[in-house]
Amino acid sequence: MLRVVDSLQLTAYHKVATPANWEHGQDVVVSPSIPTEEAKTLFEKGVKEVKPYLRLTPDPTA
Repeated sequence: MLRVVDSLQLTAYHKVATPANWEHGQDVVVSPSIPTEEAKTLFEKGVKEVKPYLRLTPDPTA
């Protein structure tokens, strides 16, 4: 239950989504509505582009 609450709060405040079985501190998915160049400036820890539609960033709260 706590994982669900953490995920919802993270999604609400940081424009990211959490993958299935996500745990605090793991990489999160950058929202597809954010262009890649904007994501690179928005997320200071970096953005890893797996596919054009799938970009990962470290947990912004960790």
